[in-house]
Amino acid sequence: MTVTETARSEPLIRIGEVARGAGVSVRAVRYYEQQGLLVAERSPSGQRLYRQDAVTLVRFFQEMYAAGLTSQRIAELLPCWTAGHTDADQRAMLRAERDRIQAKADDLQATLDRLDKVIALTDTHP
Repeated sequence: MTVTETARSEPLIRIGEVARGAGVSVRAVRYYEQQGLLVAERSPSGQRLYRQDAVTLVRFFQEMYAAGLTSQRIAELLPCWTAGHTDADQRAMLRAERDRIQAKADDLQATLDRLDKVIALTDTHP
């Protein structure tokens, strides 16, 4: 068995390969590891080595961040990654996150409406 294989004989990939495959920076992969979302093994020389599914998992993280979720919320969803489905608590958390984001959107819309009024008022000035 080589250094880049696990006990299951699954080839491991380096951090740069994960980053390239997922379309993110190496720094982003390190961040996911720091947040406890991704686990790396270490080669004897200290290089980070990841399972093949790390690329797909990092893409999942990217989608969840793009959906407005925090690292903590993404961590709550990790069991669904393995199980292939969500449970009632995870779905409730997602709905609560949607409500939180909707409230932010509503606040931004109210701010935009106020700004439009200011712009309309200033348009009446020479």
